[in-house]
Amino acid sequence: MYLTGFADEAGKSIDVQIRVTRELGWRHIEARSVQAGDFPVGNIHDISDNAFDLVVEKLESAGIKINCFGSTIANWGKKIDEPFDSSLAEIKRAIPRMQRLNTKLIRVMSFAVRDNDDQMEEERFRRLREINRMFADAGITAVHENCMNYGGMGWPFTLKLLENVPGMKLVFDTGNPVGSADRSKPKPYPRQSSWEFYSHVKEHIAYVHIKDGYWDSELKKGVYTYPGEGKGDVRKIVKDLLEHGYDGGFSIEPHIVVVFHDKTAGTDSASVKADTYMEYGRRMMKIIDEIKSQKSS
Repeated sequence: MYLTGFADEAGKSIDVQIRVTRELGWRHIEARSVQAGDFPVGNIHDISDNAFDLVVEKLESAGIKINCFGSTIANWGKKIDEPFDSSLAEIKRAIPRMQRLNTKLIRVMSFAVRDNDDQMEEERFRRLREINRMFADAGITAVHENCMNYGGMGWPFTLKLLENVPGMKLVFDTGNPVGSADRSKPKPYPRQSSWEFYSHVKEHIAYVHIKDGYWDSELKKGVYTYPGEGKGDVRKIVKDLLEHGYDGGFSIEPHIVVVFHDKTAGTDSASVKADTYMEYGRRMMKIIDEIKSQKSS
């Protein structure tokens, strides 16, 4: 078992991401947005070759590894009724970079949810099979996240996806169900239960994102909290995973200061972002230590 995180929530600079990771005593980063030197910020599979070279140099010098690419492949910004070209291009850019870094996991999704009842399932499944095959052929495991996509509409949709995409594994996000409509139930759709979702898919989980929060019915939006303080069943899920021999990664994705897909968020100072990220990591370590202590007592 190891701890890692979306360190771009501490800062876009690779220097900041390395610093907070080392201060937490961790050895891994889940790479998403990154900036090196004077090069523009971008997803790790999109930045220029020169920028990527500099990222690799800094990581090697610091002794820090990239355990997973937090890619934008097939994510909520891509529609299933639009060409597949952009995702295929991202895959082709990601693979050689992952091989250079010896990174074995990449987060993918299952395209944006459509507003009507026709979710074009067969086309989604066809594309996900191709995505899964391309990475598997390169010795890489693609893990699907229950986010704002087809598989994130509820656990039955994730299970149907897995049935139709043989070999696909999951990265389960503890906080995403809290703010997501459960489209497996009648309208008006209730919010999902993290524990219910987890209980149905846990045998397919290869990796875990730690996020927590609650649904504010008045604001009609999710509110993010430190781990264990929301409705994401973080402690219960982590305890169950560890009791059943889970030995993979726990990746923190705080969202308290920075929300990756919300351009109105993240206005706090650089020091607040870094300090919040590290505090989140420390609280997560405390939760794990307490669970282990209870198990051994």
